[in-house]
Amino acid sequence: MKKQISRRTFVGGAAAAATIAKPLVTAKSYSRIVGANDRINIGFLGCGGRSRGHRRMVELSYKDKNLGVVAVCDLWSVNRARAAEDCKKKFNADVRQFQYSEEMLSMPELDAVMIATGDHQHGLLLAETVEAGKDCYVEKPMALYVEEAKFARRAVLNSNQVVQNGSQWLSDPYYIKLREIVRSGKIGQVTKIEQVWNDNNHRWHGPDDPDVAAMREGDTDWNRWLLDKPYRPFNPWTYFEFRIFRDFSGGITSQWLSHGIGLVHFFTDTAIPDSMVANGGIFGWPDIRQNPDTLSCLATYDDSHFLYSFSSSYANRFGDYNCIRGKEATLYGQGGEGTPRWFLIPEVPGDGLHFYGGFEEAVKKGAAEVITVEGNDELPPTSQSDDSKPHLDDWIDCMRDRNPMTAGNIHTGFWHSVGAAMATAAYREGKKLYWDRQKEEIVDQPVLT
Repeated sequence: MKKQISRRTFVGGAAAAATIAKPLVTAKSYSRIVGANDRINIGFLGCGGRSRGHRRMVELSYKDKNLGVVAVCDLWSVNRARAAEDCKKKFNADVRQFQYSEEMLSMPELDAVMIATGDHQHGLLLAETVEAGKDCYVEKPMALYVEEAKFARRAVLNSNQVVQNGSQWLSDPYYIKLREIVRSGKIGQVTKIEQVWNDNNHRWHGPDDPDVAAMREGDTDWNRWLLDKPYRPFNPWTYFEFRIFRDFSGGITSQWLSHGIGLVHFFTDTAIPDSMVANGGIFGWPDIRQNPDTLSCLATYDDSHFLYSFSSSYANRFGDYNCIRGKEATLYGQGGEGTPRWFLIPEVPGDGLHFYGGFEEAVKKGAAEVITVEGNDELPPTSQSDDSKPHLDDWIDCMRDRNPMTAGNIHTGFWHSVGAAMATAAYREGKKLYWDRQKEEIVDQPVLT
């Protein structure tokens, strides 16, 4: 099995990358106590595509949550300038621009940071942020490898900071309602959860990406961007499209499955599967990608007695769905990741609900029930924006209360990171893998209890 990153390798590699610039900030002298009504000043770390979503989230809550925007930080000069211009338009704020995170983190007036960098940078930057005394919102996956996840968890638990992972569906009203239904026992014992999330394009690869064409090594810091990874010559494709390259992301596992498995834990009050298998390949888009465009994973949760199935294809988007199968009823989500359109279908004698008969018609006949939330009785759409105001608001409210148990706290981040890491390793190594809960290690033999 592929050796996980050790703490020494992870920290030492990151420090070596720096010759990077200045030493990482570790003192908490820059933090300030945020009162119940004080303005919370936010900085954006990593200013590419996902950071645009972060800025949109802040925009949605800017006035009612009394937020301020004071800084942007990105290794690439063009991203910094774009983000600063966007902050001027959205917030009328003349933010400070930084190339290096430690420089931004030294700002006394900075309270919190939203991280949207490459997948391989999340864990270290999260640790650096909380060690500097700043609260943190970090995109998923929180970490790529188990040791990296442990390192980040240790840093957060040794701090007084409030952390939120970018697992926005954990704050969504529809998903909270679904968890209530599962917890109530209304659908009976859950024995299987299925997620089928598809697309039909060369996802995460833009053959004509203007940023790739515009990037020059002198406009960024390649060594710093690599962090703990072995040196290789500068490659703008890797820089911008890290999700399709093995050393910098698991691709489907790091991105979509991290969301999916986090929801499994959320619905069922579990944490990390006991076993994992995975298979797939590059079938639809044989371009420059190294990570699969088609993947299926199966995981078991032994104590809770259920199977988790995740499947994704980037060459056919037909039939996205989510399904929570209980012995008394089924919760069926029509659509892929984040769909708010769910139905409750009781188990009935005989054939039950004919799957292809149409859920809307079944509702009219009383054979199924639409899941609705307070204030909205309409049939929901099959998708919604990633830029979640409820999730950001949860983080802000927890910051004001100094409550570390956000909807995407350090523990849920650790759990989804380990689950995604198990799936990545199972696919790459072609073997069934297991989680040793005592040693907190991925192993290739069943764990004796």
